[in-house]
Amino acid sequence: MSWQMAAVAGIGAITASQQKAYGKFNQQVQNRNAEVKEQEVEILDNKLTLDLANFDKKFRELEGSTIVQTAKSGVTQGGTASRIRLANLTQAEIEKNQMKYDTEIGKAKAFETANFSRIQGQIAKREGDIAAMKTLTSTGTSLLTMQG
Repeated sequence: MSWQMAAVAGIGAITASQQKAYGKFNQQVQNRNAEVKEQEVEILDNKLTLDLANFDKKFRELEGSTIVQTAKSGVTQGGTASRIRLANLTQAEIEKNQMKYDTEIGKAKAFETANFSRIQGQIAKREGDIAAMKTLTSTGTSLLTMQG
């Protein structure tokens, strides 16, 4: 084997190795992106818990204030006051359910993005493997034609 053939073989092997490493690196980047999105799900859960607690606190304060104002005005807790209180409770439940729904949608999007990032990482890895295989095949072909 001549020194030219050895050089071609060496360059081909190094190039193929770098292509595989590049694919693996891109896969690691995409996996990290997926982890970040999965952490976002936990953040959304924590935010929901905090938002619901704050909402409940403010609602209780409003409810207490309304009861005091109603009592001060001499109105009894039956009739209209009772209907208003029931309407407020119903609206509060609707708003809490909306917060929960929005959080679930955000979590679903984050999981979907995480899954997509992992898929992109697998594709990047395969592309690196294919590029390395093409390089090795091309190098082999070059060596065969050099002997020719």
